[in-house]
Amino acid sequence: MATIRLAASGLHQAIVRRLGHPHQSKTFERKADAEAWASAIETDMRRGVFISATDAERTTLGDLIKDFKTEFAPHHYRVREDEKEAWRFQLDRLDEALGDYSLTAIDQKLVAKYRDDRLKGNEDRPPVKESTVRKELYMLSKVLGFAQTEKGIALPRGNPVEKIRKPAEGKGRDRRLSADEWAAFERECKKSRNPWLWAAVQLAVETAMRQGELLSLTWRQVDMNNQVAILTDPDKIKNEEPRGVPLNSRAVTVLKALPRSTTGFVLPVERMTLYHAFSYACERAKVKNYTFHDLRHEALSRLAERGDFNVLELAAVSGHKTLQMLKRYTHLQAGKLAKKMG
Repeated sequence: MATIRLAASGLHQAIVRRLGHPHQSKTFERKADAEAWASAIETDMRRGVFISATDAERTTLGDLIKDFKTEFAPHHYRVREDEKEAWRFQLDRLDEALGDYSLTAIDQKLVAKYRDDRLKGNEDRPPVKESTVRKELYMLSKVLGFAQTEKGIALPRGNPVEKIRKPAEGKGRDRRLSADEWAAFERECKKSRNPWLWAAVQLAVETAMRQGELLSLTWRQVDMNNQVAILTDPDKIKNEEPRGVPLNSRAVTVLKALPRSTTGFVLPVERMTLYHAFSYACERAKVKNYTFHDLRHEALSRLAERGDFNVLELAAVSGHKTLQMLKRYTHLQAGKLAKKMG
C-alpha cells in the first residue's frame, strides 16, 4: 500500500510497502509526481517485474570504477608497476566524463553522447580513433556488468551500452618490411648494444608470440625435445588461456645459442629497454612506422603465404581465441588455393 506524506521540508514523500519486497520511498516536489511514481512501483510489484533502483541511484559510476579497479581488474588484467595499462586509461576517460553520474542516470542517450564527443573531440580532449572509442564502450559495458554480477546492483533499464551503435572496428595493421628494409633492420639489430634484441626479433618472427609472452617466457617453460614452449601464466597471456607454442627449427637454433640468465628468463630484458633498443634500430635502419607487434603480423603472414596452414592451424600457433582476426591472412593463400582447385 502506498503512502504519500508531506515532509517538514514541504516535499512529498512517497512510500510503498508490499509483502515480499523491501520498502521503497522517494521524494518529489509535487504530490502528483509522488502518486504517479508510487502507482508505477506498485504495478511492477504486482506484475512481478519490479527492480529496485535504490543501490543504482546511490552509486555513481566513479564509485563503481574505484571498486572495479581494486576488486576486478587485478584478477583479470595485467598490472604493471608503471601503471600504463590500456585498461587504466580507458577507465580514467570514462570516470572523467561520466564519473559523477549515478548508475540510473547512465542511459543510451548519455552513452551515445559520450561516443560522439570522443570521436569529435573538444577543447580539453582531441578526437580519438573509432577503435579507441569502441574499446572504451566495451570497458563501460564490462564495468556495468560488474555492478550487476559482482556488486548485486540492479540496473533498471539494463546495460545501455548493449543498445547503442558502436564505432566500426579498426582494421589490423598490415605493415611489412620490404627486402631492403628487412636487410637494413637486421643489420642494425645485430649491431645493437642490447644483446637480446636480435634474438627477441627472431623469436617473434619464428613463433608469432606477443612481446609480453616472450619477455615472460622462462627456460622451465621451454621443451627443446618436443619443440614447444608452454605458456601458463594467464596474467602474461592476452586471452588469459594457457597454450603450447610450437618452436620450429630456426626458433630452436636461436634458443640454443642464448646464454642462460640467472633470472631464469629466456630474454632477461625489461619491456621499455627492449622498446628503446627496437626503436633505435628502426631509426638507424631508416625504417618508419614499424612496431614490435608488427613482427607478429610478419610471422603469421609468412605462415599463411606457405599455403599449407589452414586457419585453425594458424590460430593454434598465434593463440587467437576467435578466427575473425585471422581472416585477413586468407587472401595470402588465394593463389595456392586456386592451383589446388585446378
